[in-house]
Amino acid sequence: MKRHRYRLSKQANWYLPLAYVLVTLLLGMVLPRLEHHFLPGSVSTMSAAAAMSVCASIASGMLALTGIVFSLAFVMVQFSATAYSPRLVLWVARDPVVSHALGVFSATFLYSLLFLAWVDREGASRVPLLSGWLVFGLLLASLGLFIALIERIGGLQVNRMLSFTGDRGRDAIEELYPDLGLAADKLPPAVDHGLPCTQTLVHRGAPQAIQAINFNALVQLAEKSGAVLEMGVAVGDTVLERTQLVRVCGASQPLDEAALRFAIKIGEERTFEQDPKYAIRLVVDIAIKALSPAINDPTTAVQALDQIEDLLLRLGSRRLESGVYSDSTGKVRLIVPSPTWEDYLRLALDEIRAYGADSVQVMRRMTALIKNLAAVLPEPRRAALRHWEKRVEGSIARTFEDLDEKRDASVADRQGLGVGQANTEERRSK
Repeated sequence: MKRHRYRLSKQANWYLPLAYVLVTLLLGMVLPRLEHHFLPGSVSTMSAAAAMSVCASIASGMLALTGIVFSLAFVMVQFSATAYSPRLVLWVARDPVVSHALGVFSATFLYSLLFLAWVDREGASRVPLLSGWLVFGLLLASLGLFIALIERIGGLQVNRMLSFTGDRGRDAIEELYPDLGLAADKLPPAVDHGLPCTQTLVHRGAPQAIQAINFNALVQLAEKSGAVLEMGVAVGDTVLERTQLVRVCGASQPLDEAALRFAIKIGEERTFEQDPKYAIRLVVDIAIKALSPAINDPTTAVQALDQIEDLLLRLGSRRLESGVYSDSTGKVRLIVPSPTWEDYLRLALDEIRAYGADSVQVMRRMTALIKNLAAVLPEPRRAALRHWEKRVEGSIARTFEDLDEKRDASVADRQGLGVGQANTEERRSK
């Protein structure tokens, strides 16, 4: 698997369109001159008047199309931000297709104008052939990117947004956590190195988020000086002024502070990289917003629970408590705070349980989620699942007063209100 394949650049919003414009200006100044001076026979059979009319139409049409398309795109992004999560829609807005579309639209408009200057140059009624074909090529590219842009906007549908977020979470789980082996069912023992703290690295500046940690680089730094590094923050944490980032313990010499900072990626916002919690956080955001009284859409919450169940199933099959990193000799060199199975369950279920307690559909789907996980995950994961099963039962008991309603809400149902697992088991027994 390629690392960082879903990382979106903050600069993608401006440098791609700018690159298209600069390249177009260069071509517009060089290519027609080359044709005029070195390829005098490279002339289109189209008349000068027809070429001028076509290019003028393309230029004016592309200018209008650019304004209309991007106005609609940004309106839909803003609308989706209110329906889902502004943090999630930001990733869609940074899709490179949007930047490429703006760049090609601008290039088509600009080159059409530059080409017009060379049509009927010096009254010779000549139409440069290569430049004319380039204009039509840019027009076809604009149509292709227009279709791609419409497809991206269609991706703002709730099921696609949930799938997009779930895929990012699955990628992070696959990259970050090893499989849960037979000998890895228990938590690793706490590390008590007993070494004195010799150096402390703190954050300086405005609040920012820990986006990723280069574990290998930190282990190598610690190994060179015989130290043990203790991370004071985890991936996804927000660090403030003077927040402790790293404690260096038992080092024979001070570690390079610049190298330590370089190994910790810090940015303005959380990313999916090394952070499955962020994917779950966004799916939960979509679910609880759908459960708000203003929207009242429990079916969307059920769809979110589908993604959450899959993510929890993958997490439950992985060794989560892997925050201790050793060097090639097996000596512990790096200790990083890492979320436990209980932390993931709390993040995934607690808020949806609280906001969806009065929804029969949500309670049935959550009950099915817990039962399904308990049926397939190893025994060390089941104690926490039994705890959450009792919490869901308690929410149902407190919310529904009628006995029949309590009974209906307690049925495990993958669809929320579809085919209850209790009914399925009853039919099988018959």
